[in-house]
Amino acid sequence: MADNLVVSNMELERLLSMKGGKGEGSYANNSQAQAIHAKSMHHLLKEALDGVQLQKPNIPFVVVDLGCSCGSNTINVVDVIIKHIIKRYETLGLEPPEFSAFFSDLPGNDFNTLFQLLPPLANYGVSMEECLSASNHRAYFAAGVPGSFYRRLFPARFIDVFHSAFSLHWLSQVPESVMDKRSSAYNKGRVFIHGASEITANAYRKQFRSDLAGFLSSRSVELKRGGSMFLVCLGRTSVDPTDQGGAGLLFGTHFQDAWDDLVQEGLISSEKRDSFNIPVYAPSLQDVKEVVESDGSFAINKLEVFKGGSPLVVNQPGDAREVGKALANTCRSVSGVLVEAHIGDKLSEELFLRVERRAASHGKELLEQLQFFHIVASLSFAQ
Repeated sequence: MADNLVVSNMELERLLSMKGGKGEGSYANNSQAQAIHAKSMHHLLKEALDGVQLQKPNIPFVVVDLGCSCGSNTINVVDVIIKHIIKRYETLGLEPPEFSAFFSDLPGNDFNTLFQLLPPLANYGVSMEECLSASNHRAYFAAGVPGSFYRRLFPARFIDVFHSAFSLHWLSQVPESVMDKRSSAYNKGRVFIHGASEITANAYRKQFRSDLAGFLSSRSVELKRGGSMFLVCLGRTSVDPTDQGGAGLLFGTHFQDAWDDLVQEGLISSEKRDSFNIPVYAPSLQDVKEVVESDGSFAINKLEVFKGGSPLVVNQPGDAREVGKALANTCRSVSGVLVEAHIGDKLSEELFLRVERRAASHGKELLEQLQFFHIVASLSFAQ
């Protein structure tokens, strides 16, 4: 890809994806932390599932994971959802229905890698108990749905359960004012809003609120009456939107400094750096609450901040080089596609090598301070 390509907001939806494949910097090999964080929230997910209205046995039960990406985490959570719903049917002495699961993400997502990870479909001619006992098989039909979850993706009143984890903090676009040199919100010298001006952060907040409103509006049409949504995204504990918490430490410190290194070394211009911004906003509880209440379609069953822990999974915490590599791979797995589109493959490699070196010199500090907090929301239709 050409080194001078600038990613426009219109291209973002087409380009944005987690790093595909199964390489060292891929999302599939750098999402262990998300798996750990998701598992620690299973009790909250099951609470939400207990409120779902069960369908008649002749009506398929439909589950969707929005922002599924390309690793095994999405398959694991769909298994948890379906097994819990089956257990509810069996507790009531009812025959479980057939299940369908839709895995949805933007068109650039590596669906091929995801589908290769799917276990084979269990034989529906056998009992549900036999399906569940066959641990290397799945008890549901599966399909992929490419598209932005900020718009409609499914027919009306079609879905029983929507699940989305670690996705809603990704914006549909970088706010236009942040990219406009003539605007007071122009994010000069930075590639993320952590530590930016209040005007810049408010532009991101406005974009997040607009995106979440579009998300809720679409789901309010697609969700069945009696259905449920369980949503998890990166959040922050500070009321100040310029303090992006864990996301700020991930993208606003060593990642930022590595971009500055490229500028100072003459490998890219300062304008090239300034025209790149990570389209992420970690909201506060109040941000989410206000949008849900303004939409009016959904009741909030649960809304809380959940401490997920570190996004870095390392075998030897005392090995600074391993910590540095872990941070670089974590950054690359979620932002590498956008970076490569902006500065090309070779300079992208140079950037992440500098992230790794800088992070390695602060290994102990990173493990102690880099902690993710998540916003957890359980929603159902307002009465």
